Amino acid sequence: MQTKFSLELSDIKAVAAAAEAEALKNNWAVTVAIVDDGGHLLWLQRLDGAAAISAHIAPAKANTAALGRRESKVYEDVINGGRTSFLSVPDVQGLLEGGVPIMKDGQCLGAVGVSGVKSNEDAQIAKAGIAALGL
Repeated sequence: MQTKFSLELSDIKAVAAAAEAEALKNNWAVTVAIVDDGGHLLWLQRLDGAAAISAHIAPAKANTAALGRRESKVYEDVINGGRTSFLSVPDVQGLLEGGVPIMKDGQCLGAVGVSGVKSNEDAQIAKAGIAALGL
């Protein structure tokens, strides 16, 4: 039998607070979503001024990163590289940069998805949030 790490509420709050701080430091109006390793939503925070659609995009990015165990940018790059058939993958919607998995000792604990600014800035916010865990 294996031991499986999982996110606790205190972890989720720490990630959310650090992501919010990174966004506010840069005056970026975004939505932050945190999911578990199965892509199920644990946290959704839409900052003041964030576009309504970002509340749909951020969880999709997080879901993709958790299920794929890699940054959602990988899928965006695959598609931009010409493999458009990847758009037909079932149940995967967040194929844009800004979803980052939370990894510990090779295990995916979940992911953070951010939407609202440039995709690389979304990823920057997600990574700042994850850094709060000190993994």
